[in-house]
Formats: sequence, C-alpha cells, structure tokens
Amino acid sequence: VQLQASGGGLVQSGGSLRLSCAVSGFSLESYGVGWFRQASGKGREGISCISSADRISHYADSVKGRFTISRDNAKNSVFLQMNSLKPEDTAVYYCNAKRFPYEYWGQGTQVTVSS
Repeated sequence: VQLQASGGGLVQSGGSLRLSCAVSGFSLESYGVGWFRQASGKGREGISCISSADRISHYADSVKGRFTISRDNAKNSVFLQMNSLKPEDTAVYYCNAKRFPYEYWGQGTQVTVSS
C-alpha cells in the first residue's frame, strides 16, 4: 500500500500549485480521501476531503474558495488544486484515504509560499 504525494514546491504569494496523490496497493474507489497539512511547530490540520459515493467535498475555512479537491478513480489518484496561495499555506501536505477500519497516509510534500 502506497500513497505517493507530489507537486509541492516553492511558489510566490498569489501563485498556484497542483498536488497529486497516486495510490497503489488498493482501489481508491470505495475510500473517502482527503488532504491534510502540517506547518512547522503546529499540529496536523484537515483542509479538504471528498467522499467516495456522492463525491461531496468539504473544505476548511482557511482554504475555502481557493483550493479544489478532486479524484480520478480510474487513475487511482487524488488531486488538490491550490490557487491564490498565501504564506500561511506553507506546510507539508499529506494525502489520506479512509474506509473503516482502514486508513492510509501519504509521505507528504512540502509547499512553501514566499511573500
């Protein structure tokens, strides 16, 4: 089982990045998926998730209107489009897949937003 997150990097304030999470070892289709982030010295924060069945997505207030989560079950992948990035978005971003009683985490990808 592996969740491989990619797409992070250094971007200027106001810029955009698209994170990808490629899943292997199980089919993502029946799992809820989400993105979390952890800034230096802070706890892990859930920022977005999307269900398996009805594809309803949810966002933290801090990213609502700027980030968009999507999934492609055929590619067994999850994506996070991040627009209008701010310095406070700087963190390590993790993808997550959950279907009771299973839960899997990716290894994280660093996003750094300069002012």
